[in-house]
Amino acid sequence: MLSRLVGQLAETRIFWLKNLLIEQFIKQYKVNMSEAQEEDIRGYPTFNAFFTRELKPDARQICQGEKDIACPADGAISQLGDIKEGRIFQAKGHDYSLYTLLGGNNEDALPFKNGRFATVYLSPKDYHRVHMPIDGKLIATHYIPGQLFSVNQTTAENVDSLFARNERLVCLFETAAGPLAVILVGAMIVAGIETVWAGQVAPPPKTVQTRRFDQQETIELKKGDELGRFKLGSTVILLFGENAMEWLPAFDAGTETRMGEALGKLL
Repeated sequence: MLSRLVGQLAETRIFWLKNLLIEQFIKQYKVNMSEAQEEDIRGYPTFNAFFTRELKPDARQICQGEKDIACPADGAISQLGDIKEGRIFQAKGHDYSLYTLLGGNNEDALPFKNGRFATVYLSPKDYHRVHMPIDGKLIATHYIPGQLFSVNQTTAENVDSLFARNERLVCLFETAAGPLAVILVGAMIVAGIETVWAGQVAPPPKTVQTRRFDQQETIELKKGDELGRFKLGSTVILLFGENAMEWLPAFDAGTETRMGEALGKLL
């Protein structure tokens, strides 16, 4: 209820209130507005428009190597590594089910059973659009209703199966490197999840919603293209299949990330 109420406030068009919210947020979280396409807060019709602000074209560079995997978002690595027999590491003493994360569909989960994962946490100050790590063709999406636990490090260390319990949108892609999943996880105070092909997809009615894409409805995205965005912050999880790629050794739990930088390599 708190998240949805905040979501309504974030859409207010009362000029002075909207400006006050943005000013206080920038001050509290030290947001770098020099990177924003629109630097003047008065140019944003709502707080959500500010929060999902577009960056200047040269603010982020997309890694150009043919085998480079681009980081999907600004933020910090929560965890990354191997998926072990369908279990994903969350924090010390905690892991969770790949099958549950993807909505209980064994056919979708099987290609990732012994693959690799990366979890990127977006803090309030970060740029909140999510971009493609490699070229891909959209095969299916699953909206999965759930809780709205906070997704910071404290909750990751204390809430069992956190990411498989929260509201989330699973996006499944077909790529030259095999299957790819990009999962946008909701959290406390997250007022919505949007994609570039469907607009706002969360929160809809609290039922699982699956959408399959075929030749009549083809959506192909290039590396670095925008995929979606969070109305207030959360987490992105990437899944790759077995022997498809490896993460660069410079990245570990706690490493800060910038959208577009090389996060891994295709094999």
